[in-house]
Amino acid sequence: MPFTRKRQVPLVVLSILLVLLIIAYTARLYYIQVKKADEYSSIAGSTSVLTTVLKAPRGEIIDCNGRKIAVNRDGYNIVFNKAYVKDDLNDIILALINLLESKNAPHIDKLPITETTPYEFKKDENTDKLIKTFDLAHYATAENCVEQMIKEYDLKKYSEADQRKIMGVRYSMQISDFSISYPYTFAEDIPTELMRKISESEFMLSGVSVEVAPFREYPDTTLAVNLIGTVGPIFEDDWESGEKYKSRGYSYNDKVGKSGIEYYAEEYLRGTDGEITYYLDANGNILQSVVTKKPVSGKTIMLSLDNRIQKTAQDALSETVRSLPTATGGAAVMVEINTGKILCAANYPTYDSAKLSENYKQLTSPSANSPLTNRAFKGVYPIGSTIKPIVATAAIQNGKYSIGEYITCVHTYRYFDDYQPSCMHTHGSIPLKTALSKSCNYFFFELGRRVGAVTLTDYFKQFGLGVKTGVEVDDSAGILVEPKSNGFGGDTLQISIGQLNAFTPLQLANYVATFANGGTHYRASLIKQISSYDMSEIYSKSEPEVLNKIEISPETLKAIKEGMLSVTVDGTGRAALGDYPIKIGGKTGTAQTNDGQDHSTFIVFAPYDNPQIAISVVLEHGNSGFSSGTLVRTLLDAYFTSVYNGKSEVMPNTVIP
Repeated sequence: MPFTRKRQVPLVVLSILLVLLIIAYTARLYYIQVKKADEYSSIAGSTSVLTTVLKAPRGEIIDCNGRKIAVNRDGYNIVFNKAYVKDDLNDIILALINLLESKNAPHIDKLPITETTPYEFKKDENTDKLIKTFDLAHYATAENCVEQMIKEYDLKKYSEADQRKIMGVRYSMQISDFSISYPYTFAEDIPTELMRKISESEFMLSGVSVEVAPFREYPDTTLAVNLIGTVGPIFEDDWESGEKYKSRGYSYNDKVGKSGIEYYAEEYLRGTDGEITYYLDANGNILQSVVTKKPVSGKTIMLSLDNRIQKTAQDALSETVRSLPTATGGAAVMVEINTGKILCAANYPTYDSAKLSENYKQLTSPSANSPLTNRAFKGVYPIGSTIKPIVATAAIQNGKYSIGEYITCVHTYRYFDDYQPSCMHTHGSIPLKTALSKSCNYFFFELGRRVGAVTLTDYFKQFGLGVKTGVEVDDSAGILVEPKSNGFGGDTLQISIGQLNAFTPLQLANYVATFANGGTHYRASLIKQISSYDMSEIYSKSEPEVLNKIEISPETLKAIKEGMLSVTVDGTGRAALGDYPIKIGGKTGTAQTNDGQDHSTFIVFAPYDNPQIAISVVLEHGNSGFSSGTLVRTLLDAYFTSVYNGKSEVMPNTVIP
């Protein structure tokens, strides 16, 4: 039966495809057998294939508006690649050391032995690994180790000084698993001038190359340093034990997060290393190197911090503390009312991360007053009268106080025979609003006695006081006395006015936020979202996490908020906020200390009618809540300026200077 025209069409198409396929295979065969004949022949005849690591850049950290906090810059490392080392390794090391010393540039030396004779072990350094590496007795001296290294590394022909220089590098190489698979970084972040000189001399230094490497950089080395943390080398104790970086795929020369967000978010910030494969002939000569796996940069961490607010808070806190003759330090925290996100957390005293190493001894001396401590999250303070809104909440919600009831303050509270504390003034018969506004201790002694210590303590916990906040970096749970009963006594009266217990500034801000939003207690958080390095893809967004809800009736909330508004309008906070253009709810506090210099505390929420933020300020030995007022006002200005003027310039998924 003859083919029809309709049946001929598919056959023609099929014939054309077959011809094209034959042409493609022929071209590929020509490319392999003719164009790449020598290359593939060499590879086919190679005796070994070795793979080494290509380091991935660390992820970056930015603020909530995309402004840079921790970024990477390109620098230069001097690297030994064992596959290319053909000359005497000791001679190459010594030549490099001499070159670097001529330019006053350091190199890596992890040998825990002094640089000059008589040799001794360096103080505060672990020598167990050194002794075990050379299978020496546990009582071996530094001199014994040096003698063994001279033999092991064949250093007899060198002078005593040069022996010590070379063995410092050889030992560092050895404990770093220096091999073809693991190149050794000899020196980091060398000057450009030195980079050029070594690059010009590479033909004389076999196996040595200058490589571009990412280095951590902080555009503002004083910004939120206690929160952001630092990056540093892997400590010997953490290599195989402790953090166990070796089993997690790190190399000994890697840099890792040591504290703060850099430490907490290490798994996200750390990139995925790539691989480069070397093909070697029978004599160990490299025939070809191929990048077989491209490195993937670490993820970008966007924080909830606002750089502008954070910087303003730091500067204002520093100025405030230094202006008060008795103040020694302090902290200021701002959180979002309806999310628990932290917008700023300032500490004083603080430090410059760029000078941390050189100033470490000074920063850790007793006279420095602990600048390395994150007071905002780990500083524990009695909070004084700022506790009173919780006491009032517990009293009303448990039927121990009726809204509108007047209590008569006669200065000295005489309910108990053995403990009769006094109020600062004699306020007479007053309602809750006035008691909060004037901070009447007598009023709250009476409420606390009615409620009882156990019930008060339970409310403190519900508001997040005395328990960890859940924030990503390390924080303190504070100090919370656990009463055994609701029995009456001096302790109950003390905790009713913010004594005996002690909490962190972060807990204080979070409690204010919980009250202002009507009783929803959120987990405190610093991380807003995690995205790809270039921010083209968002992997996760941090959603507000509710830890618990507190039953606060609308009537209770209204009554206490009115009292807190009165604090800033005509009460103890009037001097700082009485003329503020936005209505603010607040509470001042003065917390007694053992040395007689009271702490100053101040809490606020704003705006009063539609709360968005909560602020806490604690000034060590600031004497009275009044001292914190100017600082609170500055923080309010910073927030409202940022919200209404600062964010319009920011585009989604962008990083700005």
